[in-house]
Amino acid sequence: MRMVLRQPRTRLVAEACEPAEPGPGELRLRVRACGVCRTDLHVVDGDLPPRRSSVVPGHEIVGVVDAVGPGVEGVALGERRGVPWLGGTCGTCRYCREGRENLCDSPEFTGWTRDGGYASSVIARADYCFPLPPGLSDEAAAPLLCAGLIGYRAWRLACADWPVRRLGLYGFGAAAHLLAQLATYDGQAVHAFTRTGDEAAQSLARGLGCVWAGGSEDAPPEPLDAAIIFAPVGDLVPLALAAVRKGGTVVCGGIHMSDIPSFPYARLWEERRLVSVANLTRQDAREYLPLAAAAVVRPHVRRYPLAEANAALDDLRRGAFTGAAVLIP
Repeated sequence: MRMVLRQPRTRLVAEACEPAEPGPGELRLRVRACGVCRTDLHVVDGDLPPRRSSVVPGHEIVGVVDAVGPGVEGVALGERRGVPWLGGTCGTCRYCREGRENLCDSPEFTGWTRDGGYASSVIARADYCFPLPPGLSDEAAAPLLCAGLIGYRAWRLACADWPVRRLGLYGFGAAAHLLAQLATYDGQAVHAFTRTGDEAAQSLARGLGCVWAGGSEDAPPEPLDAAIIFAPVGDLVPLALAAVRKGGTVVCGGIHMSDIPSFPYARLWEERRLVSVANLTRQDAREYLPLAAAAVVRPHVRRYPLAEANAALDDLRRGAFTGAAVLIP
């Protein structure tokens, strides 16, 4: 079975299907878990324009290899692998040659340009699948493959130029609740910013070791060294800039965001920086997955059967749960 988006802003449709055969360089995986990411919501809601006539969403995929295409070496049947958002790159454009494959001119994306993991099986390029740490269950590993990875990439950028002792996270959903665990493990004082009055998210943040949790319009108790915005809300940019100290960095971690409103230049002055993160690289996964295992990063998961993918997306859209949602075929 697979859940298909036939056109944006419509419900996913359940379809029966026979497993496809992998082509050259590809694997077929029997899906054991697939995370429900906000990027899936952007695909379903049309915030990201359609790239094909219909698509199976889902790009936080944990599966077991059950068929290997021609030319694939070093992968055995029965191995557990993870499939992320970045589903392929050209390898020849300027960005690929520079080692910045996340900016490839001709990329493929799982669940957007190629069918993803809201299904009982999925075809993926073998060189864009990752072995997963053995200590993680399928449902615990799935959210790490996008929410975890994009949080890690944003965090590295936020901490690139100077030590960060006080870190702010705006939008305490799947990515932030995973990154908070890693940043706390690294010794940072994490400040969580949620929707005003979202006591459940603030309670989760405190339970994960955040030193402070409040509404997104609240000022932190002391200036932050850096902040990362995960919520797709442009109005948060001026607020985050006001919360960081001189020379601080604000990273926008989403693939889609509402328009950023105008704000006084004083919010940006004194060498504050505003930057964005795009996609991820395979090297990010090679670094992050062992680090997350060492830090015992564990998502708070709400499980849904695959057939209830629409309900999971609805619940994500209205903020009905904390942590991450995972579909189980």
